[in-house]
Amino acid sequence: MKVLVINCGSSSVKYQLIDSETELSLAKGMVARIGMSASVLTHKPHDRPEVIVSGEILDHIVAIEYVIAILTSENHGVIKDRSEIGAVGHRVVHGGEKFSASVLIDDAVMQELRSLIELAPLHNPHNIRGINACQKTLDNVPMVAVFDTAFHHQMPPHAYIYGIPYVLYRRYGIRRYGFHGTSHHYVAERAVEMLGKPLEELKLITAHLGNGASIAAIDHGKSVDTSMGFTPLEGLLMGTRSGDLDPAIILHVMAREELSLHEANTLMNKHSGLSGISGVSSDMQEIVKEAETNPNAKLALDIYCYRLKKYIASYIGAMNGADALIFTAGIGENSDTVRRLACENLDFLGIKLDEDKNRRALAVEADISAADTRIKTLVIPTNEELVIARDTVELVVE
Repeated sequence: MKVLVINCGSSSVKYQLIDSETELSLAKGMVARIGMSASVLTHKPHDRPEVIVSGEILDHIVAIEYVIAILTSENHGVIKDRSEIGAVGHRVVHGGEKFSASVLIDDAVMQELRSLIELAPLHNPHNIRGINACQKTLDNVPMVAVFDTAFHHQMPPHAYIYGIPYVLYRRYGIRRYGFHGTSHHYVAERAVEMLGKPLEELKLITAHLGNGASIAAIDHGKSVDTSMGFTPLEGLLMGTRSGDLDPAIILHVMAREELSLHEANTLMNKHSGLSGISGVSSDMQEIVKEAETNPNAKLALDIYCYRLKKYIASYIGAMNGADALIFTAGIGENSDTVRRLACENLDFLGIKLDEDKNRRALAVEADISAADTRIKTLVIPTNEELVIARDTVELVVE
């Protein structure tokens, strides 16, 4: 079966077409600047050069039509007809407490997804928009929702309940949900292959470090804690997000700067993190380069790695040990500097890197541990789209 994996943002659609039998990504790409001037589709077949197509892409429905058109085009396509698409798997950021696993999408599921918008107003509306667009464009093709939060659904209450009146949890579902679940799940399963032990015997710490970043404690196959919380804002310092913050700070800033709720939300999500501290960029590669001469860039880098180190150490404590620490996603896979600084002085806990292996591990699966370490440190490129495709096939063929 060929599965189209869709990840929709407010003005973008990322996609991959995956052959479920070989698990080969036949093509992938992104439609960017939807509803804006100079909309563009970037498309990469697995066996041919990348192509870029510009056009007037007014909404997500038109965007999906562009995706289908290029997937079936004579020159750049990888299938002959849209009928070859057997199913569509959609990334949905927030599943609340209702969805603890991926589900086939029907009218009842769509109603539940709309009810969850208030929990993820920055993400779920766009995910829903993508589902609606695919339903109109690919009529009668089965579709599956795969949730970022589902993998963390088995966290114990002491890990997900906040120190606010319990009635607010009962009333509004205010609790830690966690995100990046498909990525944490994927790299944990890949670690099984690299370590040669079943998942049920392993204690793993997985660090998904991209523009958004989260870390998870996975004890015998179950996520028992994770850094992101009620929203993807909590936890590690990120590209433009503040991460952990004294809640009184935002109340103070709102009062002094006379910010609206919307402006405060934008401040924390769009203008904070690496970008806000450095004043340079949200891109870690640029931060590392600038850190050599720019004190604020160095400060941003130091804060990022220090917070990451604290989470690593705390999760070793939470699980009473660990078998492996795993770095993944754009920064985790490519920044030997971040990996080195985050693991520095953790040898007393059993984490020690081989400096040469660490420098050479760029976007490849690698064991970068020193020979005398107790806890393995691994680099594993993530593949969230493959997890979505696997879940989709499993539900569609039942």
